[in-house]
Amino acid sequence: MSVVEYRGYSVLMSVYHKEKPEYLKQAIESIQAQTYPTDDFVLVCDGPLNSELDAVITTKQQEMNGVLKVYRLDKNEGLGNALNAGINHCKNELVARMDSDDVAYPDRCEKQIDVFNTHPEVSICSGIVEEFTTDPEVVDARRALPETNAKIMEFAKKRNPFNHPCVMYKKSAVEAAGSYKDFYLLEDYYLWLRMLMAGYQGYNIQEPLLHMRAGSDMYMRRAGWKYAKTQAKLFKFMKDSGFIGNGQYIKSCVIRSGSALAPNWLRKFMFEKVLRK
Repeated sequence: MSVVEYRGYSVLMSVYHKEKPEYLKQAIESIQAQTYPTDDFVLVCDGPLNSELDAVITTKQQEMNGVLKVYRLDKNEGLGNALNAGINHCKNELVARMDSDDVAYPDRCEKQIDVFNTHPEVSICSGIVEEFTTDPEVVDARRALPETNAKIMEFAKKRNPFNHPCVMYKKSAVEAAGSYKDFYLLEDYYLWLRMLMAGYQGYNIQEPLLHMRAGSDMYMRRAGWKYAKTQAKLFKFMKDSGFIGNGQYIKSCVIRSGSALAPNWLRKFMFEKVLRK
């Protein structure tokens, strides 16, 4: 059986009206600066934007000579739906996810393509993200994940096994698993679980690939009853699928509910000092 050597890759990004224009500009420019450039940057506008964001997009389209392709949704449909719309337009098998407020390391995509070319069994690849508040060079916390598929499978029983903002995956594998589905703030975790259960393999590069904008807003989104309930629903899916047992299900629900319902300062402390160590 011949082994495919991957060369081109697509970038998939979604943006909505609340994004700051300077963040979007910085995120796109970090892709423009890649040591292994993309030939296909798909940007989904999740609902109407504003004139400042549209100005950034227009300028970048002119700069990138047809590489940046923009698709606009009539209304804001949420990240999962926006990414599903965008992945249909990605022309390459390898797709690099990028958020509209993060900053990729210059060699991020080159390192990930190397993984797919040396490990053809891999379908999902991410790496370490370094969280920051204002300056990408000032790291508040790092999220490192298990490297090999066996350890990723075990880790996935408790926590999200890939860093979605810097993930690169095979489009065909994502589509075969049903792509993103509506699952409040956990669309990616739900997708990874379905892919891993279907036999697709993952790998995490043990080096930083991305500066991820965090701050208190990120921890506020992971709060409240709605988030606690969606986490319990995800762990119930794992239990019902036989991926975890009753004991792990109960333990995870208790821990995650406690985190979601804790004061924001305490949750931020837990993430930065415990979960990100």
